[in-house]
Amino acid sequence: MGVGEWLVTALPSWLLLAGLIVLVAGGAVFIGVVLRKAFPGLRAGDHNDALRFGYGVIAFVYAFFVGFVVSSMWGQINAADALARTEGAAAVQLARDSTAFDSADADRVRTGLVDYLDMAAAEWPVAARGGSSAQADQALQRLYRSVQDVAPRTDIQKTFLTTAVGNLEKISQGRTERLIQADVNAGPSWPLWAVIVLTSGLVLGSAIAFGVENPRMHYVVVLTVGTLVAANLFLILDLSYPYLGDIATSPEALQVAIRYLD
Repeated sequence: MGVGEWLVTALPSWLLLAGLIVLVAGGAVFIGVVLRKAFPGLRAGDHNDALRFGYGVIAFVYAFFVGFVVSSMWGQINAADALARTEGAAAVQLARDSTAFDSADADRVRTGLVDYLDMAAAEWPVAARGGSSAQADQALQRLYRSVQDVAPRTDIQKTFLTTAVGNLEKISQGRTERLIQADVNAGPSWPLWAVIVLTSGLVLGSAIAFGVENPRMHYVVVLTVGTLVAANLFLILDLSYPYLGDIATSPEALQVAIRYLD
């Protein structure tokens, strides 16, 4: 488990955000106090003209880059939501298809479907970290056998059996893609994190170096910029794992299907 994954899973979101604000914004203010004492010339603001141009460029690049990263990660969350919804919707549709079969076949398919959905929902905390449970695998195999054992007697039942097999394939594929996505998605790579930290540091450094005669006003500006940077870091961190954290995809789609079958 990486540091980012541990932070997202071990700490409540509010505590993680508060910790980042204290660390980033508080650290920036502390560095500003030390630098203003060590270099009194910073208060004069003779360098502000050059810093204004540089800060404008840095802020623009930072905003564009963070927006790109957040948009990309939000797309991963939406993709994970779509997989869960597809799995749940296919399960509901399979239950509807089974009503066309003989009562014994329909009951067997429905029982296997309920068993699988219960196991898939119970598996979710493990699957969110890229793992899987043997119980869910076995439940899916039993569901396959229950559909394979259906003996259609009429053309209508044959048609619904074909549709049921297609929905069963969607359920299986949705789970497989969900497990693979959770397994391979380990958050941003270290080069991406390096760029995020570097651009965040440049934004904070520019705010700290900006010459303001009134120290209180200067610290308020630094604290504001530091809080903004900390909030962006929190958002990137919380969006890094599609199935972990408060913003992550939940098993609600599977639970909706369970409630429908109940």
